[in-house]
Amino acid sequence: METGLKDKLEYIYSRYNKREYVDPDPLLFLYDYPEKKNREIVGFIAACFAYGRVEQIMKTVAYILEKFGHSPFDYLMGRTKKDMANDFKGFRYRFADDVHLTHLLWGIREVLNRFGSLENCFYAGMTPEDETVLPGLVFLSEQVNKNKEIGHLLADPQKKSACKRSLLFLRWMVRKDQVDPGGWKKVSSSQLIIPLDTHMHKIGTMLGFTRRKSSDMKTALEITQGFKKVLREDPVKYDFCLTRFGIRKGLSMDHLKNVIHG
Repeated sequence: METGLKDKLEYIYSRYNKREYVDPDPLLFLYDYPEKKNREIVGFIAACFAYGRVEQIMKTVAYILEKFGHSPFDYLMGRTKKDMANDFKGFRYRFADDVHLTHLLWGIREVLNRFGSLENCFYAGMTPEDETVLPGLVFLSEQVNKNKEIGHLLADPQKKSACKRSLLFLRWMVRKDQVDPGGWKKVSSSQLIIPLDTHMHKIGTMLGFTRRKSSDMKTALEITQGFKKVLREDPVKYDFCLTRFGIRKGLSMDHLKNVIHG
């Protein structure tokens, strides 16, 4: 079954894992930053705001990045907490306000100050025995959100949450192909976990990888395990191309069913 399924997934990947299918997606912002030190900051912030209507996500992230100027790294390292609070006074995006955003930015700055990069911080939480990125994600989240004042912008991996946005960020930074820009070298793509949203939950169920109804971390791990049977070294490879179905105009879930089961 895995061989036949792999051929079908590879076909979908070759057709739809292309930059022309990215827009509109906050991943677009990462392409503007060739340096890893800037790209990881942009990716982290873009992922934190990747909920709600995509038009509003794009508008909000663009607004934040405009304040940063040409180098988000230099901005964070050169501003005081008070400066940041002034720069984003009155900011609001759904449940997040200027206080949440300021604490998020300051938390990132503190990590950069202590570890030199988000990647170094993440990697400091990992051991050679770790099968998934979860330990690194727990450590990075704890370091960024030490004051617990970021609100829901950063999910807590120690709770049941699927941490979809954080895992999306890791996919962007760890994988490298036509869509995912990569940049992180210390983490293996074999350790990534599927960023679980409603689309991927339906797809995981359709593929027989899970029967669970809750979109939580346990389900994300089950679906990832299913993809590992197909491609152990890169279980998240098909995430982007598969989730175009049901999101992009002209690419329906019925269309996907026909390709997989046809």
